[in-house]
Amino acid sequence: MQNSADRQEYPAHWEADVVLRDGGTARVRPITVDDAERLVSFYEQVSDESKYYRFFAPYPRLSAKDVHRFTHHDFVDRVGLAATIGGEFIATVRYDRIGPNGTPASAPAHPSPTTALAGGRSAPAPPETAEVAFLVQDAHQGRGVASALLEHIAAVARERGIRRFAAEVLPANTKMIKVFTDAGYTQKRSFEDGVVRLEFDLEPTDRSLAVQYAREQRAEARSVRRLLVPGSVAVIGAGRTPGGVGRSVLRNIKDAGFTGRLYAVNRAFDENQRDVDGVPAHRSVRDIPDHVDLAVVAVPAAHVPEVVTECGEHGVQGLVVVSAGYAESGPDGRERQRELVRHARAYGMRIIGPNAFGIVNTASDVRLNASLAPEMPRPGRIGLFAQSGAIGVALLSRLHRRGGGVTGVTGVSTFISSGNRADVSGNDVLQYWYDDPETDVGLMYLESIGNPRKFTRLARRTAVAKPLVVVQGARHRGAAPQGHAVRATRLPHATVSALLRQAGVIRVDTITELVDAGLLLARQPLPAGPRVAILGNSESLGLLTYDACLAEGLRPQPPLDLTTAAEPEDFGAALSRALADDTCDAVVVTAIPAIGETSAEDAALAEALGSAAAAVPSKPVLVVHVELGGLAEALSAATSTGPRSDNAGTKAPGTQPVRPAERRPTTEADSRLIPAYPAAERAVRALAEAVKYAQWRREAALPGKVPEYEDIDEKGAAGLIGGLLARGQGLTLGPEETRELLATYGVGVHPALPAATPDEAVAAAHTVGYPVALKATAPHLRHRADLGGVRLDLADEEQLRRAYAELTGLFGKAEELRPVVQRMAPRGVDTVVRAVIDPAAGAVLSFGLAGVASQLLGDMAHRLIPVTDREATSLIRSIRTSPLLFGWRGTAPVDAAALEELLLRVSRLVDDHPEVVAVTLEPVVVSPGGLSVLGASVRLAPPPARDDLGPRTLPTY
Repeated sequence: MQNSADRQEYPAHWEADVVLRDGGTARVRPITVDDAERLVSFYEQVSDESKYYRFFAPYPRLSAKDVHRFTHHDFVDRVGLAATIGGEFIATVRYDRIGPNGTPASAPAHPSPTTALAGGRSAPAPPETAEVAFLVQDAHQGRGVASALLEHIAAVARERGIRRFAAEVLPANTKMIKVFTDAGYTQKRSFEDGVVRLEFDLEPTDRSLAVQYAREQRAEARSVRRLLVPGSVAVIGAGRTPGGVGRSVLRNIKDAGFTGRLYAVNRAFDENQRDVDGVPAHRSVRDIPDHVDLAVVAVPAAHVPEVVTECGEHGVQGLVVVSAGYAESGPDGRERQRELVRHARAYGMRIIGPNAFGIVNTASDVRLNASLAPEMPRPGRIGLFAQSGAIGVALLSRLHRRGGGVTGVTGVSTFISSGNRADVSGNDVLQYWYDDPETDVGLMYLESIGNPRKFTRLARRTAVAKPLVVVQGARHRGAAPQGHAVRATRLPHATVSALLRQAGVIRVDTITELVDAGLLLARQPLPAGPRVAILGNSESLGLLTYDACLAEGLRPQPPLDLTTAAEPEDFGAALSRALADDTCDAVVVTAIPAIGETSAEDAALAEALGSAAAAVPSKPVLVVHVELGGLAEALSAATSTGPRSDNAGTKAPGTQPVRPAERRPTTEADSRLIPAYPAAERAVRALAEAVKYAQWRREAALPGKVPEYEDIDEKGAAGLIGGLLARGQGLTLGPEETRELLATYGVGVHPALPAATPDEAVAAAHTVGYPVALKATAPHLRHRADLGGVRLDLADEEQLRRAYAELTGLFGKAEELRPVVQRMAPRGVDTVVRAVIDPAAGAVLSFGLAGVASQLLGDMAHRLIPVTDREATSLIRSIRTSPLLFGWRGTAPVDAAALEELLLRVSRLVDDHPEVVAVTLEPVVVSPGGLSVLGASVRLAPPPARDDLGPRTLPTY
């Protein structure tokens, strides 16, 4: 709790950019004494009706006393926040801490955690209650400004020890009542003296988080839609002569047949110049008589600030900045990039770029190619997002061309190349794709993930509705492009990759695999299982396919060789039989050309396969071809659809009830477009990814739960943590403190008693009881039984003294070894359980076998916290060495249920108390009759001021 010495300090961390309901942005910041003129100007623009609703009486103007009151805050008991656009207020919110009689109060030195209740009625309002009030400029009502401000003022109040808001609202002010009731907080409502009184707790609830995430999705999706579906576009920096970046973008937009209004802007145009290649020309965006939705900025970086100001003042909604010279050029450029984002957001605009390749929307009612791609991609059902312009071009080229690589034609719904990703990121694009009816599959090339925690949450929700395939470049530490601002993470890439797969993301390693998987998922239904039928006219190619299936973990049937004499009707009949077989989930057709084969025969084979596949639309079919260009073309078409599933709208664990877009109706021919691959390994790898994704979707349809344990003492743990943290900013707990804290969550740790001398060792053994273990706990010997630092099964004093002498004789003095004595646990499998709060990915729970398996081979499995019961079950079975837990070579299986419960309890501890930043249990010996935790460490640190339960904000880099 703040004291009088720091109450006046300006809380800069409360500043934030937010996306509003219509996709525009606003700045939220504390109100200060310097805002007097802004406040008066804002109030003058508010209607008399809104003023009446705020003050319950006619209130035409603010007095000097009012202005002083509303601009002077201590940022503890009295706080005011403003939403601004262009530096001017569009809305304000304020809270005042109130005491038991509703009068102003100061923060208590030791706030009570609960509000007392007596006789079924609420006790007088405690000092943890504050009165809150809003005022929104009429022109900005209906944009979700008040809802965003409520999230932020609630977070501020929680930080300042306030647990409840009270608000008095006139019954006619239905909009404000709706803001409070729709927020999802637990609340009470009463009516007295003609006023509605609302009281609500500020602790986030499942419903309040669901509301927040739903609003976030709609707002961010609309902010991207404003960029991709503009009614008018201005290209600023279009050259006077052909050539150059700006002129090329202008030509590409015009040649694509953009359906909206298009303008060319360049300050160097002659005053009398009216057009450029038939496009209306202006010297400034201010000179354009009509509204401009999107501006493509292609001027030198030094002139961009002036352009942003002109666009903001003209009401432009978004910018695509293709100009270079920003963070990719060094520290000075990074600062220019930060200022560019701050400048644009101040006017409510979002940015793609800088250093962007551009954007594309192939929808027939838009036809926008605001990019450097000289040719408009064919329309289709695949969405593309690339952080690299070069990779974006390669993706468009591969999906566009016939022959070579993955042959045939496919189509694109939208394409975004984000460049330096200073503002609009992959997270925003996921929000848009989720309810975009034109996109069935999302393909993403990412060189960095600015907010992995949010990306994982959004990816999980999106993957329930439509496949998401990701390839990540710059995977090694320190290799992120200079233009990208990335949160520091201590997790290795393999761990991040595992967490993405847990969220339903289809992770591939190369651009080729990205396209291969995307084509299959866009053209074929999801397989019901891993059973694969193989048929074709080449025994060798069939065997290669069979081996590839085994290597990818699929279950292939023996290949059916139709021989080289097979005719198209033979292929069709064999495919029909395979698809009708209940033991088959997918079919791979292999084909090699006959000598002298003609394009007519290619078309006949494609027709035979297509007809057979269309008769059984629930199973995917793939073709592996060798130099059959005509067949690939015949099998492919310019349109495609995504995998159809009855579970497309099922809610995944941890997702919010936002309905995905309904899939656009497609023809039967569309739904059976068969992808063709030039190599068996590529086809099978794509099929294997589809099988794993289908399995994830089936599991996501049956989410697990986070169990409640009656013996967990959450309040007791909170008290211990608070007392321990009072010592300093961060600390590693001692053995006794660790055992005491873990015990509040039902995790028992075998005591290890220090043994500085042989006599102390004997005394410790008598305390814990024989047989015992003698362990050296010095850092270089800890958990190193292979070095001889651990002696087990010491049955009596004689054996213990002998082991003590051997240990000190071998490794040195006792004060260097730090020996301890511990009672022997039942024999079992040594495992390790870890939990860590990563600054980027959030809280992660990890599990593996102790020793070589985890340390040398890296055989660890990971899940995001909180972990559900289903996730705990899968976690212990996900490591490669898991057979050692389940009866390998005739050994007795361990008590898996006890291990799963331990994982769930550790997950609950870290989730309930963000101050617990690291937990390690090693070794955890799991036997057939239970488990024993023999070693534990816990690290505490103050929780961050804003966590993942905080208000919606745009990232700042």
